[in-house]
Amino acid sequence: MSVINRKSVGVVLLSALLLGVLYCYMYQPNRVFGDVGVRRENGPGDDDIAASNDLHLVAPAHLQYKQPSIIHGRGDVVTVTPWLSPVVWEGTFNAVLLDSIYRPKNISIAATVFAVGKYIKFLKDFLETAEQHFFVGFKVHVYVFTDRPDEVPRVRMAAGRQLTVRPVPSSQRWQEISARRMELIQLLIEEQPRRANSYIFCLDVDSKFHGRWGTESLGGLVAVIHPGYYRDDRSRFPYERRPASRAHLAAGEGDFYYCGGAFGGLLQEVHQLAKTCRANFEDDAKEGIEAAWQEESHLNRYMWINKPSKVLSPEYLWQDFKSRNPEIQIIRFSGVIKNYAEIRPNV
Repeated sequence: MSVINRKSVGVVLLSALLLGVLYCYMYQPNRVFGDVGVRRENGPGDDDIAASNDLHLVAPAHLQYKQPSIIHGRGDVVTVTPWLSPVVWEGTFNAVLLDSIYRPKNISIAATVFAVGKYIKFLKDFLETAEQHFFVGFKVHVYVFTDRPDEVPRVRMAAGRQLTVRPVPSSQRWQEISARRMELIQLLIEEQPRRANSYIFCLDVDSKFHGRWGTESLGGLVAVIHPGYYRDDRSRFPYERRPASRAHLAAGEGDFYYCGGAFGGLLQEVHQLAKTCRANFEDDAKEGIEAAWQEESHLNRYMWINKPSKVLSPEYLWQDFKSRNPEIQIIRFSGVIKNYAEIRPNV
């Protein structure tokens, strides 16, 4: 073999070796993502299943609905993020079409709600309005975490919907109650079978539904824009600003300010979020640091690195004490007016 041929063979073998190493790096299941410090723990094929379920949308062959337009639509709000995820507002989706696409998928929706201490008083309205508006016609399993299981109200639920009460200890600090939610959500998801068509939404109990919350909200990782800051410059967002905290976001960082009171997505995506936020919160605590808004601060840090695949507008968690701005054409879910001194143990 000539010297030239031997060199050519060597180049080919070296190239093949480098490609093999690159392939192993890209597709190893425990590769670290971003700088959040927690590894993915997907099972075989989880990524493929999730992508297929979330992106392959099949409509009934002869379904008729209003023709969509790429010229006319909501001109008063932004409906897509810079990373090309949809921002869901009234007038940006067809409910009949979406329900027709998702109903054959046999999807199931879990919802977590924490009714600890005096917050139990809000649970009845939450559950009754959820029956009227939250994924109506789909399989829904509501998990109520409470230290007062005997006070959980009896609410008539439609076929295919159920409620499970999960006892948790009470606390003398509302901040600890807030912080423990990520741990309990993580553990709950780890008990569930990893099915491609399973979603979970984590919602505040001191809220109630007023309008449809359905299949338009489904996505891999779903965030809700906070109603108190969506018109503000990000310099005014209440991010954790101390560099020592793992929830830290520096000046000039951050996309939107997301609610800790409403988020969700596919089980595997929310599991990764909860596991990461819990780990970062606990590591902060070991160093005597508590982020400005507990799990909400860590959630905003996580979603700055791991961009949500769908963003829900403030329609999906308004505040009852706020007057409605012109762009808010409907309120779907809102936090009720309350006296924090009355319901929070250490206020």
